Amino acid sequence: MDYQSSELLRFTTAGSVDDGKSTLIGRMLYDSKSIFQDQMEAIEATSLRRGESEVNLALLTDGLKSEREQGITIDVAYRYFATPKRKFIIADTPGHIQYTRNMVTGASTANVALVLIDARNGVVEQTRRHAIIASLLQIPHLVVCINKMDLVAYSEEVYENIKEDFEKFAAKLDVKDVHFIPISALNGDNVVNRSEEMDWFGGTTLMYYLENVHIASDHNFIDARFPVQYVIRPYQEEFHDYRGYAGRIAGGIFKKGDKVTVLPSGFTSTIEKIDTIEGELQEAFPPQSVTILLKDDIDISRGDMIVRENNQPRVEQDIEVMMCWFNEKSLQPNGKYSIIHTTQEARCVIKDVRYRLDINTLHRDLEDKEIKMNDIARVVIRTTKPLFIDAYRKNRITGSVIFVDEGTNETVGAGMII
Repeated sequence: MDYQSSELLRFTTAGSVDDGKSTLIGRMLYDSKSIFQDQMEAIEATSLRRGESEVNLALLTDGLKSEREQGITIDVAYRYFATPKRKFIIADTPGHIQYTRNMVTGASTANVALVLIDARNGVVEQTRRHAIIASLLQIPHLVVCINKMDLVAYSEEVYENIKEDFEKFAAKLDVKDVHFIPISALNGDNVVNRSEEMDWFGGTTLMYYLENVHIASDHNFIDARFPVQYVIRPYQEEFHDYRGYAGRIAGGIFKKGDKVTVLPSGFTSTIEKIDTIEGELQEAFPPQSVTILLKDDIDISRGDMIVRENNQPRVEQDIEVMMCWFNEKSLQPNGKYSIIHTTQEARCVIKDVRYRLDINTLHRDLEDKEIKMNDIARVVIRTTKPLFIDAYRKNRITGSVIFVDEGTNETVGAGMII
């Protein structure tokens, strides 16, 4: 079984304003030969027009005009590139405090978070904040890039002090895998090519790390979860009895011949066939998109979930979540919102705000419970129908929910089920 076949690594960048996130990504794209000649010429011309002495690689990712004009990153910019070893999607997220929600959006599906630290400033409030969000979102791998080493004369002592500082703080967090790399994004030290200035550093370059970090086991292969997205009935003579359930596997391994249970009905059946666009499979696992056919004719619709008989999710209506609030309008106590969980849609009411989390100190504020934009809080919700849930730490797909304002249809928050 080849879990590596669809190796796509998603990573997100985080750091304070001007820590060099966009420059780092520009450098990676440039040094790994992942940009086109005309893109290069365009940013050379812009750099020249601004009177900059070097080509400003940050312009490769600052896609919005207002970002280019102000020289900052506002929204999440997604960039795709590939090397012979792996495909990558980068979510370049803003450093400003008021864009916490954008970091949550960019990081929610990431395998790796790159946290940038300016070697001159060391660990600052924003560094702690981003590390806390990365641990809340259970991003499996954290890479701390200590950038602008060229401005501290490539000093090993500066690097070691920052590393020690960060490790002390990270000990309080739920982060499993932390890796440190001293870099200069501007000059390309240790990004794609090894640095000649830092021969004291025995580790790998950032690109080598990203190409080789083991991500196959970031998925949950134990708890079988298949949210049904679509029921396929072709209504053609040759497919007269075809009835397939299409969706993306959210957890576990499904094999032909497996006994399965369908929620919410509780009916059981056996997997007769697993279809994909490339043909039939004997077994399927996350994150594959497949169509499952069952032996028995059971009434199944979008939002139902196919699971194992003896390994089922929690079926609940009263749910506790850690929520990040995205909207300018504060969270309404007892407010009603639409909620989306896997392929299931329901409505919910906010029953209780347990506490607001101070994202800088991890302190729980039990007094001031007004949840404003970019706040993170622990809340209890009651849904109009039972959802099939797992704890977010067990499964990031079945453990997450999205809140939508019923009046405006805007996404107003995202939650991680506790």
